[in-house]
This record gives sequence, C-alpha cells and structure tokens, in this order.
Amino acid sequence: MAKKNDISALVQQVQQRFSIIGQAPALRAAIERALRVAQVDLSVLVVGESGTGKEHFPKIIFENSPRKHKKYIPVNCGAIPEGTIDSELFGHVKGSFTGADRDHKGYFEEANGGMIFLDEVAEMPLSTQARLLRVLESGEFIKVGSSTVQKTDVRIVAATNKDLPQAIKEGKFREDLYYRLSTVQIDVPPLRDRGDDILLLTRKFLHDFVDNNGVEEVELDDSARRRLMGYHWPGNVRQLKNIIEQVALFEAGTTVTADALSAYLPKAELATVGAPAQVDYARDREVVFAIIAQLQKELNEIREQMAGASTAASLPHYSTSMAELRRESNQLGYGPRHEHMITPHEHMMPRDVRTSEHPIETNYSNVVDLTGDNQVMDVEATHVRTLEETERDTIIESLNRNNGRRKATAQELQISERTLYRKIKQYNLDK
Repeated sequence: MAKKNDISALVQQVQQRFSIIGQAPALRAAIERALRVAQVDLSVLVVGESGTGKEHFPKIIFENSPRKHKKYIPVNCGAIPEGTIDSELFGHVKGSFTGADRDHKGYFEEANGGMIFLDEVAEMPLSTQARLLRVLESGEFIKVGSSTVQKTDVRIVAATNKDLPQAIKEGKFREDLYYRLSTVQIDVPPLRDRGDDILLLTRKFLHDFVDNNGVEEVELDDSARRRLMGYHWPGNVRQLKNIIEQVALFEAGTTVTADALSAYLPKAELATVGAPAQVDYARDREVVFAIIAQLQKELNEIREQMAGASTAASLPHYSTSMAELRRESNQLGYGPRHEHMITPHEHMMPRDVRTSEHPIETNYSNVVDLTGDNQVMDVEATHVRTLEETERDTIIESLNRNNGRRKATAQELQISERTLYRKIKQYNLDK
C-alpha cells in the first residue's frame, strides 16, 4: 500500500511540475506508466492523437531516469527534409555532399549517454528507419559519407499520432523497427475520454488568459458547460485552449451560454463537406422491383395473347408480385445491397410504375422469340422510359411548377441544390 501511495503522490508532483491538468484515470495511468519505465533503460513509444500532450511524457521519463544529468535532444522527424535527416541524426564527414565543408556531429553522437525524443517518428523515411534500427539493436551508426562504424549509448523515446500497424501494412513503416521502439507503449487518452477534465482545463485556460491580458472575467452557464462536455474535440487540449482563449477575448465580462459558445465551435456542416451522399438503398430496391414487376406483367400478357394453348404451358411464367420478386431475389443472394446505384425515389417514379391503372406505354413492332425453340413471332417491342428520362422529366416538371426557382425545386425533390445544379447541367436544362 505504501508503494501505491508513493507512486500516487509522485504522479501528483509530476502533474504540478509539467502543468498537466486532469484527474482522469486514463491520464494518471499513463503518467504512472511513464514514471515506472523511467528507471529502466528501455525504448518507449508514446501513442496518442494530435494535441493530447504527448510531448510531456519523454520529459517525464528523462527527468526521472538515471540519464537526467546528460543531454536530452528532442527531434521532430516530420520537420526535417528527407534529404538531410540522415545527416541531422547521424552526422556527415567533410566533402560527403555539396556544402559539406566540415565534419558534422549528428544528434546520436551529441546525445551520447543521454536521451533522444523522436517526435512524429512515422514520418521518418524507410532508409533512415533502417539506420535507426541498427542503433537500437547494436548502438552502432555510420556518418553520411563515411565508412567508419561509431558507437553511441542513447536511450530513445518516440511518439506518433499515426496508426503504426496500418502504416506497416501499407509498407510505410518497418515492422521490426516498430517492435524495437514499442518495448513499452504509453497511450495518451484523447480529451473526449477524460470527462470532467474538460471543465478543469477550461477554468485553467480562462484564468490564465484573464491574468495575462487584463481582460474582464468570463462565466460559463450550465448549458455552455454541457456543450463543452458533449463536443468531440478532434483537436484535443490544443483545440480547447484555442477556443477558450477566443471566448475569453470576445465575450469578456459576460456570461456565455451554449448558443454563444457554439459560434466558436466548428460547425457540424463543415465536418460533412465532401462526405458521400447517403442513399436509401432499401427504397431504391423497391423502385427497381416495381419496374421489373410491371415489365414482367406485360411479358406475361404478351405470352398469353400471342402463344397458342399448346405452347402456353411450356413458356416460363414470370413473377409479377412484389412479394414473389423479393423472395426470388433473396434466394438468389441479391439482398438489399446495391453499391453505387442511384435511382429516383418514389416521388420521382413515373406514374405508370407507381400504379397499375396506368400501364407502361408499349410500342410493339419488333420480332421477339418467346418460345425458345427458334420459332419467332411478330411482337411489338416494349418501350420503357429509362431512369434518366424519368429523372429528367421530373426535374423539368418541378422547375416549371416553381417558375424556375432552383432552391424551391431542390426542396420539392428532396435533393441538395448542388445535386440539382449537377443534374441540370447533365441533362442540358440550363436554357
């Protein structure tokens, strides 16, 4: 029990030392994990979304490790150009490339005996990953342009907001390096999973902004606090700080409600821009079934009228009821799964499909073999309006009813104005 109390007190001290606000169990567990691994010379991988505060954990590990009196070098792998990252990490010798007018020590040589923090390690090129793997395995590296193997004693802590297992599948990250780096993994929780920490951080950010800038204080009512707690926070603590500072500046001296706070939160519509349109495939399926049923009914009538009594029994009889069509479709494995299929909704269907009192227009003039035994009969070919024709005519009728007003037309057809504009262009209805 004493040890548990000791580590809990140490976690609190670390939070005060690094200004880490929050009492969420997942956050405190991550800090405790960092403290426990600090004493053991193992590689550590810190994983978490952007803005969660991953950069604190390498410092916690370093300052509580036996290497704390040596060098600590943070490196942002995503900020170093691919052409120079090997030189930055491992150094180069004079004349190894244009501009190399002297020998250069890399970070691994400079940090000998200390620790290197590799932030955004997933952005490291594959060739550099191979060099890093050698350092982790044997402590050996070679400067750019040199053939001399050098040794270094460096502890490595890496961090990423990327899904490294997925990057491995895509061939962007070495699997062997991943296992070397993640001897111990620390997961930093996103803000949305930290509960009341959102309100603790909000009070901290408001207080700091008021003190530093001399503005009047801001109060948040219950509805505003509920809005903060209910928001997804894709940018995590960094996003919360930015928004609260805006609120503190522009709402100084007021009590902020949920409606006022919403003006500073990204609009929900922005999150869905460019998202694929949601199609009701179940309804589309019913539309197709209705068209097929009407066509098959017509074919059955033709069969009965044109085929003699002797051949009628041998001709196939097509299902014309919706129930039969659904049953046969499901038996064949064609359930309601119509990918990339877009058909008019029921209100856009032609009248002759919606009701049986208005049959599909037919024009019989072709020769069709209905018997299957090469005996042909003169039967008029069925002319069915295509879905494109139906859609085009429906749009024209709606535009006429609304005197050409496109917004009203889009609302009537229950489609977006963007979709309507695209359809108007597609069917050359601009004029």
